[in-house]
Amino acid sequence: MAAELEEVKLFGVWGSPFSRRVDIALKLKGVQYSYFEENLDDKSALLLKYNPIHKKVPVLVHNEKPVAESLIILEYIDETWKDNPFLPNDPYERAIARFWARFIEDKCMPALWKALWSNEEERDKAAEEASELLQILENELKDKKFFGGETVGLVDIAADFIGFWLGVFQEIVGLRLLTNEKLPKLYKWTQEFANHSVIKENLPPKDKLHAFFKGAIEGLAASK
Repeated sequence: MAAELEEVKLFGVWGSPFSRRVDIALKLKGVQYSYFEENLDDKSALLLKYNPIHKKVPVLVHNEKPVAESLIILEYIDETWKDNPFLPNDPYERAIARFWARFIEDKCMPALWKALWSNEEERDKAAEEASELLQILENELKDKKFFGGETVGLVDIAADFIGFWLGVFQEIVGLRLLTNEKLPKLYKWTQEFANHSVIKENLPPKDKLHAFFKGAIEGLAASK
């Protein structure tokens, strides 16, 4: 009976890879939830109530208890709903998965963002740094289907930007950071990730994402 009384809400933004991490995790777990789309230029009173410190998305609210920050939310989801676990049982393997999730969050994401959004003078250096980090992920993936092995795990979900968004950005800005020629294992992983039955249904429409960020990049360039 308790499960029937559970109330799960997610506050997010449609094009945010951080929000989509939580969408994907909830869908993989089969959790029913209500989704609230936020406008970060005009944040709702509920978002400010549930995340008064950072005032950012995503925010998961479980029975009126809010949890913020996407990686923390992913672990909360995994510990709360036990089916289809994202983390291994072995303590060492769990620690390793957490390490790589943080590596993606703290190292890869800032480097990729800088490479994609830098002006032409800074782009080559930023792209070189981003490529080196992607090579590290290529080496870590080895010959596994997913970072989690045969099933999607914490690291795969944390790497959703690399699995989908990066390809869209590469088309817009003309960079070729992640290709089948340069990083065949990681490239194959992106195909497995984006075509996973549950994940595919919960990624933003590629054409909409392309148009939105192309407009944002062109607007930024015009303002310089």
